[in-house]
Amino acid sequence: MIEIIRNGVFVKNGREILERSDALACDASEKTMAFGIMRAHNNDKNDGLWHIKFDALASHDITYVGVIQTVRAAEKDFEKFPVPYALTNCHNSLCAVGGTTNSDDHAFGLSAAKKYGGIFVPPHIAVIHQYVREQLAAGGKMILGSDSHTRYGALGTMGIGEGGGELVKQILGRTYDIARPEVIGVMLSGEPRPGVGPQDVALALIGAVFEDGFVKNKVLEFFGAGVANLSMDFRMGVDVMTTETTCLSSIWETDSKTEEFFALHNRAQDYKKISPAEIAFYDGLIKINLSEVVPMIAMPHHPSNVFKIEEMDKNLKIDQGIIAGCAGGLYESICGAAQILRGKSLAFPVSVYPASQPMFLSLAENGIISDLMREGVIVKTAFCGPCFGAGDVPRNNGFSIRHVTRNFPNREGAKPNMNQNASVALMDALSIAATAANGGKLTAADKIISNVPKYFFDGKIYAKQIYNGVNAPEKNAELVYGPGIRDWPEFKPLAENMLLCVASVITDAVTTTDELIPSGETSTFRSNPYALAEHTLSRKDPEYVGRAKKIAACDEIFQTEKFKNIFSENIFSHEKFKNIFSQNNEKNFADTAVDFANAICVLRNNGHSVCEKTAVGSLVYARKPGDGSAREQAASCQRVLGGLANIAAEYATKRYRSNLINWGMIPFIFPDEPPFACEDFIFIPKIREKINSRAEKIPAFVVNKNGDVKNITLEISLTAAEADALLAGCLINLYSK
Repeated sequence: MIEIIRNGVFVKNGREILERSDALACDASEKTMAFGIMRAHNNDKNDGLWHIKFDALASHDITYVGVIQTVRAAEKDFEKFPVPYALTNCHNSLCAVGGTTNSDDHAFGLSAAKKYGGIFVPPHIAVIHQYVREQLAAGGKMILGSDSHTRYGALGTMGIGEGGGELVKQILGRTYDIARPEVIGVMLSGEPRPGVGPQDVALALIGAVFEDGFVKNKVLEFFGAGVANLSMDFRMGVDVMTTETTCLSSIWETDSKTEEFFALHNRAQDYKKISPAEIAFYDGLIKINLSEVVPMIAMPHHPSNVFKIEEMDKNLKIDQGIIAGCAGGLYESICGAAQILRGKSLAFPVSVYPASQPMFLSLAENGIISDLMREGVIVKTAFCGPCFGAGDVPRNNGFSIRHVTRNFPNREGAKPNMNQNASVALMDALSIAATAANGGKLTAADKIISNVPKYFFDGKIYAKQIYNGVNAPEKNAELVYGPGIRDWPEFKPLAENMLLCVASVITDAVTTTDELIPSGETSTFRSNPYALAEHTLSRKDPEYVGRAKKIAACDEIFQTEKFKNIFSENIFSHEKFKNIFSQNNEKNFADTAVDFANAICVLRNNGHSVCEKTAVGSLVYARKPGDGSAREQAASCQRVLGGLANIAAEYATKRYRSNLINWGMIPFIFPDEPPFACEDFIFIPKIREKINSRAEKIPAFVVNKNGDVKNITLEISLTAAEADALLAGCLINLYSK
């Protein structure tokens, strides 16, 4: 089904693997589709990095307020979005919780689109990625989005999902700076067998490459004779799931079907023929025989936990089925599900969310919506909620099968801290329908889906609903604020030294963004940095917020004149520390403050110069953090609570590491088992000097609860721009300077 070649290979015309020839490697590596597109967008600075400027930007209503607020904080006289910027409302579109918060944010988004010349897509009109597919993607272009599933490769567009800070850079005229990524070829052959849909191919691919990180931060390039055997919906359904492989981006060869897609959406001029050169070199190759792919299922709690449906226990009790969003809510998937369900009784509730209103209209006009409704399916408007825990939450201990992008823990909306638990398995829409039609017994679809009604795109829906102010900013328009929208706090520049208290230690193999900052209903606080921060690590370490606040309070205490003598060479008595803090600490954080003072005393006794130029802050350790969502809040919430750094064996994604840097938190690497525990201290002398010189080895000293000191070496590799952001304390400080 899938064969992986881990060494470099030469491919002729995207069809034939050639014998290796190192003499050709350098030139041939520049013949990939990805290289050509990235080179065309590179602002070369002769420093060995790509410096990319994108053609368009996209954010949804969990992220765009933070992006715009950051832009405004960094550049007080900001006037205009430099490229088309779509602000969609597909995540908090229900406006069902949080008081007026969601509606207030939507009002802010519309006012920002008017003031700065953006695009505003109202709630229920389209999910972010379907709107971009239909209206913004174009052959040979690059699009940056503040959602991790920013993938438009099937249309010949390289999409990259990053945290909001990277969009801020683009809006303020800076560039997206990365080392040239490796390109992994994905050669498709054969054609899908009956009952196999795009999610089956995607899950097979994810299961083959995720665990060992083979494609991490690389570009996947799809080509081969099998591409022609896939419809555009099929290609897009596979493509959007490439995010779950941890790749950086994706690109596909384009053909007449791609051209037809653009023409159908009244954008024939945006089609571009894209294909690999006659001979192209790839850093690795994945061969997928589409004819051998069978219906797959990703069991809880990760898209890589993949099995063949035919090998699973058929007696699993299933409580609901969902077909939704940028992966499942596509026209052909919904039509196929309708054919399978026709004349059947549903064994469990099934909900379908078409990905855009034009798609919904075409499904209605072609009779698909009425077919679904007659069989008992609930049809709803475009919404991403079932993917991140804000819609169709199952009962406690319920099991949901969904054609969406993710099945991380609690993505279905349960709250384990309230003893609520449920789980999601990922399946293709066709197998979900087959299971619902077969008495609820887990069933692999095997039906040939034929005579799919032709899709007609009606652009009048968008023309009547969407505000498009590209290149027409209204300078005098006022931004509309609600009470839930708060400015970012001020962050200090990097200090000369750091004394960090470990506020959380997470030793799981992988830590998702959802575990760092929960998705779901907590996202209603996304525009209030202080309120959202209260939920940091709430699913993983409920005590973290309290610890981080105590640590932050100690930093405030140490900055007052009353406690400046804590750094004096003359104070070494632990009893004196205790007396000072117990008598004068009005914030009731005396124990933590005494622990800090004791650590300073221990460090002094070991010859370390700890002075008022030392910043006090918190630290999170996780073995491999940041898998999944691009939400920058996973980092910014830690920063709001006084976080100054993370330590990890490795970072699951580039985007989480970038989020840390953009918010002034140092992403240290420590590959071995951590020699520290929660509430131990780590002293990092001369950290500003080390970051300024871009040192890659950083000496540090661990002080444990017994007063023992251990030397460790932290690792970090930074570009000049990353070092500048850390020295400034965050992007806001860097750009406002």
